[in-house]
Amino acid sequence: MLQLGVEQRRSRRWGVFFKLLTFTYLFIILALFNSSMNLAGGGKGESHTAIVDLSGVIAANEDAAADVIVTGLRAAFEDENTKGIILRINSPGGSPVQSGYVYDEIKRLKALNPETKLYAVISDIGASGAYYIAAAADEIYADKASLVGSIGVTSAGFGFVDTMDKVGVKRRSYTAGAHKGFLDPFSPEREDEVQFWQSVLKTTHNQFIGKVKEGRGDRLKDDPLMFTGLVWSGEQALELGLIDALGSPGFVAREIIGEENVVNFTPKPDPFEKFTQRLGTSIGSAISNSVTSGQMSLQ
Repeated sequence: MLQLGVEQRRSRRWGVFFKLLTFTYLFIILALFNSSMNLAGGGKGESHTAIVDLSGVIAANEDAAADVIVTGLRAAFEDENTKGIILRINSPGGSPVQSGYVYDEIKRLKALNPETKLYAVISDIGASGAYYIAAAADEIYADKASLVGSIGVTSAGFGFVDTMDKVGVKRRSYTAGAHKGFLDPFSPEREDEVQFWQSVLKTTHNQFIGKVKEGRGDRLKDDPLMFTGLVWSGEQALELGLIDALGSPGFVAREIIGEENVVNFTPKPDPFEKFTQRLGTSIGSAISNSVTSGQMSLQ
């Protein structure tokens, strides 16, 4: 009986402990949610400079996916207290499809809101697809040491034909369509297919060049190296007309837009999902699933 009493008390203590732990999780999650809501909405009732971040590789299902960027830009343009918008860029580029989508949406939003100016501000790097997007802005700013440009298209892979011959491996590929297996790294290259793929890359490159010329206009200097894929420092990019001036996001907000009150409109991952992923426990996952769907979508 004595042992039974000890076990019961121990069981009650553990029960209390787990209940407290559960309430602690709930409290932290609610605090995170409130904090996120405050950060997302803080200052929107006052005149402000809106910021949307473009950070990392531009690709679907990434932080710099077109849907994420466009969602933030739409919200920034639609807010009646937005005095100006900064697209804060730190990206080496990525998908031409995603980049083109954002470029076209910026042009559409600017046409609907001609009184609201959009400024692209490059920090460490704004290259390739990231510069493609920046070209849609009213003005582009960068640090003197930023990396800017890389107006080109690349496609790379490996060829394993000689290696397979050396180890005695035979390639067996069955297709319907004369070129269905083209660019297969385990098959010899065909000159006609290489030429075809080069034409695809050239077409995409010309689309890129066309958008840069459309966005930058006569600000671009006539330089034969402009569209060769080279990348320049911010100081060099200024001389070439790839950017309008040197400056940081703070400088643009303060000196160009004239509003130091900054609100970040970048869509953030669901705080519940982020917390429970970090926590890595079943109880946190259950709480998250019961309170939120954890999905991010275009509005």
